[in-house]
Amino acid sequence: MSSGGPRDVEAAFERRFGAKPEAVVRAPGRVNLIGEHTDYNDGFVLPMAIDREVRIALRPRDDARVALLALDLDRETSFELDGLERAKGWQEYVKGVAWALRQDGLELRGWEGVVAGDVPRGAGLSSSAALELAAARAFQASSGFAWRPERMARLGQRAENGWVGVSSGIMDQLISALGREGHALLLDCRSLEGEAVPLPEGHAVVVLDTGTRRGLVDSAYNERRAQCEAAAAHCGVPALRDLDEADLEAGAAGLDDVTLRRARHVVAENRRTLEAADAMRRGDAALLGRLMDASHESLRHDFEVSSPALDAMVACARRQPGCLGARMTGAGFGGCAVALVEEAHLTAFVDGVLACYDEGDLRPEAYVCRPAAGASRLR
Repeated sequence: MSSGGPRDVEAAFERRFGAKPEAVVRAPGRVNLIGEHTDYNDGFVLPMAIDREVRIALRPRDDARVALLALDLDRETSFELDGLERAKGWQEYVKGVAWALRQDGLELRGWEGVVAGDVPRGAGLSSSAALELAAARAFQASSGFAWRPERMARLGQRAENGWVGVSSGIMDQLISALGREGHALLLDCRSLEGEAVPLPEGHAVVVLDTGTRRGLVDSAYNERRAQCEAAAAHCGVPALRDLDEADLEAGAAGLDDVTLRRARHVVAENRRTLEAADAMRRGDAALLGRLMDASHESLRHDFEVSSPALDAMVACARRQPGCLGARMTGAGFGGCAVALVEEAHLTAFVDGVLACYDEGDLRPEAYVCRPAAGASRLR
């Protein structure tokens, strides 16, 4: 969803429903600094919630109906909590959250609301998780159950896996739920434990949107996940997280080349992610940048989820003064890259990248992102 804002959704709610909303909730998108395709392998990721988010203004209803206006799309939807049926479209993320919350034993009350946001859709910045966590916050505001971020993240993931049909890991929902202002989070996707780590002083994160989009449900994402699971089973471990690089090479006999390369990326990426978090604790921006560069090469050659547009964007970023490292971010096949940039060079960096990137009719964008807090109630 693209631009809106707390004031926009409140004003739109009053226009549509004839009264002020009783609650306004929000949940952020995210950018992953490093640790790609490691989350569903029980591994480590290093995302940060960003200052782009989905917001919902709402008021509870006295029945089990949810009525929602998507301000950016100028579309309305409604459904009964007692008769949930699958369909297609953005509303399935909200419906799926309702389904997951009920599956977990929570009593839900209906509500009516207006939703808007400024997380680009399909760009690898987790607009779907932002919508899921904002919807969970809306149900919490209307129904009054306790808000437990880790639990809500798991239920958001269940909605995406079990209702929408995307085999996503836990990272996107977890960072949208647990984000901390001013910090990235080193997340252990097995234990769900998180440690806040600061960005190196004097540096900023820039998200570089290639202008390309990918359909995750129909992409090779599910195939990559199956390959990782096959490699773990071959090596006799619950998940690739349980292997280091020496273990993988020792157990590789009998694995086909493609599956081995998929596993090699995940195992090395877990190591890089832990090293990146350590570099951030020490303020070593140069090492963080080199690890980001290595991550992109692994995603490009071993995991094969980059694209010509992503490779071109990363190459443009690396040519600019002040860029310490750049990589694709998100599931791949399109979307965004992320770069670590010295703050003193930000303006020149953005201008230089946008001038350098020339991929036909694609319209690139650059977003300087600040680490934001996780899902919350604004009023």
